Amino acid sequence: MALDFLKRIFNPNNVTIALDDIQALILRSRPVPYYGTVAVFEINDATQAKLILKELLPIITSAKDWHKNEGASVTLTFTYKGLEKIGLPKDSLDSFPEAFREGMAKRAPFLNDVGVNDPKYWEKDFKNATIHIAAAVIANSEEHWKTKLQEFRAKFSNNKGLKLLKSHDFGATEEVKNVFGFRDGISNPEIEGSGIDTPPGFDRPLKTGEFVLGYPGEGDITKPYPQPDILGKNGSFLIFRKYQSQVADFNKYIQENSRNPQEGELLAAKMVGRWRSGAPLVLSPDKDDKELGDDPHKNNAFSFKNDEFGKKCPFSSHIRRMNPRDSKTFVLEDERLHRIIRRSVTFGDIVPPDVTKDDGKERGQYFMGISANAMGTLEFLQKQWANDGNSQNLGTEKDPMIGVQDSEGLFTMPADPLVKRYRGLQTFNIVKGGEYCFIPSLSALRWISEL
Repeated sequence: MALDFLKRIFNPNNVTIALDDIQALILRSRPVPYYGTVAVFEINDATQAKLILKELLPIITSAKDWHKNEGASVTLTFTYKGLEKIGLPKDSLDSFPEAFREGMAKRAPFLNDVGVNDPKYWEKDFKNATIHIAAAVIANSEEHWKTKLQEFRAKFSNNKGLKLLKSHDFGATEEVKNVFGFRDGISNPEIEGSGIDTPPGFDRPLKTGEFVLGYPGEGDITKPYPQPDILGKNGSFLIFRKYQSQVADFNKYIQENSRNPQEGELLAAKMVGRWRSGAPLVLSPDKDDKELGDDPHKNNAFSFKNDEFGKKCPFSSHIRRMNPRDSKTFVLEDERLHRIIRRSVTFGDIVPPDVTKDDGKERGQYFMGISANAMGTLEFLQKQWANDGNSQNLGTEKDPMIGVQDSEGLFTMPADPLVKRYRGLQTFNIVKGGEYCFIPSLSALRWISEL
């Protein structure tokens, strides 16, 4: 039986936003288990592409029943180049944020995409900026996935308006582990107005405008959004990044810096901030606790407030850097303004901890993050929290899992009686490409198709 640890409580009396106009990906949890396909396209002919869009509209999934999380969902997004190619008016194009218009590759300096992550090393389609549309089919069963994927493909199979550049299948079992063998996707913010009832111990929902365009955000201010209203309102922005995971190198580093498998598992957990089961170090600092990792009411109900010296969960661990959760930081920051909804999916097989030789296979993650300010949020997270340790008084120390490591490759682990310092980390997740995408509302997709 599948572990339904992502099930959330829905109260229709709490709905204040247009769920039937918002694409499902923004609100719908990733199913458990999940099966799916991501695909990216180039628009060859705008007129034909708009005809395909009209054909696709009936199968694009709305967020109306996001809480049921059943069957398959289809998501369709556009890059700036795609909106330009399909014929958006210049006034509308100019109303998009500058970072979105420039595209992810040109924003590399703001993302700290340097060294092995430099766009010059990206896969051809990402490097050449020919991606105009990014789509995803995600389902809770293999049968639902294959049926919906076939329906999706049939809509453009005989039309030359779109050219398929790349298609990649993905999936995960009931344990929802990434290729490093760690449970993934446990923590995500909730959206006010979606109908969510938040259980005790969980963060209160964030204001709608932090994730859906056209609504007030945390400061009760509705930020500017693409115009006209029918184009921008109820839409959002998507971060789309492909990572190749160097799991064998990670395993080798752990083995070379520990005396036995138990010590190695602790070091790996310290880098991530959780044990492989998903149990957080703050709640289980000395050993893995599968029961805790499996419990949706406990595995994310914690903060770092009572771990002020980082002896349970190091300041530089991945989960603490990317969500400080009441930590005392050395730079004044509001962590609620830097949250993203993660819909990341894993591809390739899990590599066991004892395997230290790379087999050359493709494995990793498509990172999909959603925010009304996706570009600014990602650039802040990448530049500041992932690759600069100043907020935690760690100098130039990087995130051990997604940071771009320098020659020192330092990871600090507070411990008794002395702090432990590990050196020589390499970049364990390498960016192979990415793009900023716009997630139009269903009414916006219809408007675009009729331009």
